[in-house]
Amino acid sequence: MKLRALTLDLDDTLWPIAPTLLRAELRLHDWLLAHAPATAQRHGIEAMRALRADVARRQPQLAHDLSQLRRLSLVEALAASGDDTALAEPAFEVFFAARQEVDLYDEVGDALDRLASRYRLLAVSNGNADVRSTGLDRWFSGSVSARQAGVAKPDPRIFALACEALGCAPDAVMHVGDDHAADIVGARAAGLHSAWLRREPARAGQWQVDPDAPAGTGHHWVIGDLAVLADRLLAG
Repeated sequence: MKLRALTLDLDDTLWPIAPTLLRAELRLHDWLLAHAPATAQRHGIEAMRALRADVARRQPQLAHDLSQLRRLSLVEALAASGDDTALAEPAFEVFFAARQEVDLYDEVGDALDRLASRYRLLAVSNGNADVRSTGLDRWFSGSVSARQAGVAKPDPRIFALACEALGCAPDAVMHVGDDHAADIVGARAAGLHSAWLRREPARAGQWQVDPDAPAGTGHHWVIGDLAVLADRLLAG
């Protein structure tokens, strides 16, 4: 396998997303308490989550743009509470800034140091984490987001755009991610190699060839963490 580059998912691959989002939601709620108290009282964190999910159902054409869905949710929450809808943008900025405060899984920093010493790394995400704001730009040459691509994983077009950004053919790229449907099925359909990251205690430090991967479609692995991926790729 003559790999030249790796594409990596971000949320739940490099850091846990649930505490990241909760911190951002709490930061947003505190801001609303100070600047739009009626909205904060009417829309607590759970209510805001439900509203955002409802907006996403009503706006399926925006499934690739989580930032815009969040903005629209804030506009609706403010309007329903009688607050100034112009506050939606500064409220979003508060959420977005906090959303970039991520806590990497323990092995990620060292593994990325090692992987970046041999391969170009590119982030490919359906989310709205920013490579520079999260501090990932020390390892990553750039990113391709669903918002930028106009489609979300598993659509093969986002992987094709990533390969174009890297200047690599698909068979010279391995995609790494935790979501089988979005990351692994999508990468395989686009002709990339894949590494399915399954962060389960029993799999820590483990590597195997994916027994369910179609024959003749490239190298497809199951890994327990990024350290074992670095071990495997840099062994030769």
